[in-house]
Amino acid sequence: MTNNPPARLLDLTRLVRRAGRVLTGVDRVEMAYLRRLVADDVPAFGLVRTPLGYVLLDRAGMASLVLRIEGAVPWARPDLLSRLARGQTAVQQAAQTEVRRLAMARTLPRGLAAMLRKHLPQGTTYLNTGHSNLTDRVLQAAQGLGGRIGVFVHDVIPLEFPQFQRPETVEPFRAKMHRVQACADVIICNSADTLHRAGQVMAQWGKVPEGIVAHLGTDLTTPQPDLLPDDLPPSGPYFISVGTIEPRKNHALLLDVWDVMGADAPTLLICGARGWNNAAVFARLDGRTDTRVIERAGLSDGAVAALIAGSCGLVFPSFAEGYGLPPVEAAALGVPVVANDLPVIREILGNIPVYLPAHDRYLWEKTLKDMAEAGQLGREKVQFQAPAWSQHFNTVLRSL
Repeated sequence: MTNNPPARLLDLTRLVRRAGRVLTGVDRVEMAYLRRLVADDVPAFGLVRTPLGYVLLDRAGMASLVLRIEGAVPWARPDLLSRLARGQTAVQQAAQTEVRRLAMARTLPRGLAAMLRKHLPQGTTYLNTGHSNLTDRVLQAAQGLGGRIGVFVHDVIPLEFPQFQRPETVEPFRAKMHRVQACADVIICNSADTLHRAGQVMAQWGKVPEGIVAHLGTDLTTPQPDLLPDDLPPSGPYFISVGTIEPRKNHALLLDVWDVMGADAPTLLICGARGWNNAAVFARLDGRTDTRVIERAGLSDGAVAALIAGSCGLVFPSFAEGYGLPPVEAAALGVPVVANDLPVIREILGNIPVYLPAHDRYLWEKTLKDMAEAGQLGREKVQFQAPAWSQHFNTVLRSL
């Protein structure tokens, strides 16, 4: 076990940028690190890149940020500087205003390294968990502190499966990973599968940084049916898909299956925002006139948990994943999972899911029909103990 560093600096750029949105998988990881570092004995600081430069938060500022992200304290009203920033929502403007108000120090971009040297002790560890702000300026400034640099690599899917990405995002992601390979002392991965894949990518450019595998903790949300809108849950048996509607998630297969099953099909409930490069799927959703497929975005975590708990099962035909939180959360709630046979799902869930090939429409149709007929009363209770964040941090922080 290594000695604790004199301080830790956590990059919070992603969380502040995404203020006001429902937290997705990467957001939740950054939020978990924020909560843990605020509660830890080691001095903690937060770094945020804003349109006007960099902001440094101390532990008190980070704790205040937690309360605002969680909704316990309202965001400040956007100030003039935030309102002048283009392309931001009112909540994002408010978040930028708030972090400047909470800041212990601020600087224009060119002053970042000097600001960090002035306020942080030598040997400070820099942690980036959100795939954001991985620039030469930031990484070089972090190196100037003389501590270790740990970067969380959630996946390398944009490089392995560029066909599922917005074309303009692939090369910037490649450049980020190249900088991580060159500058990071440690890469933190959510699975052994991700570490293996990241290592294969980075080995093309040189020495691969030390790797840590730490399965994500699962913040089990208590199902809250009272938070559901009046038209949910659907009447009768239903299956649920949770996640952004993007090509990688393979919603097209589910729509094919429901088209074949016809009027007697159970309901398919798709919970997730619309993503990118998926015009054909969006057109199919918009063109449906039946109620066998329901699309819903923006539901609270408690509402989604209630829908998962009441379903016949969670369907997850995704082509590629770094981790796959929805199947883990469903299994932790005792709900059956039907998933594409991905190495990472097997790594986390073993033989708990029903594994079906992502292209076998007939097998998906038959399996889901059988499960719908059995219903909740006929299903076997899933027994699964989800990984805890305490286990994750015991693994990560002792290595940093």
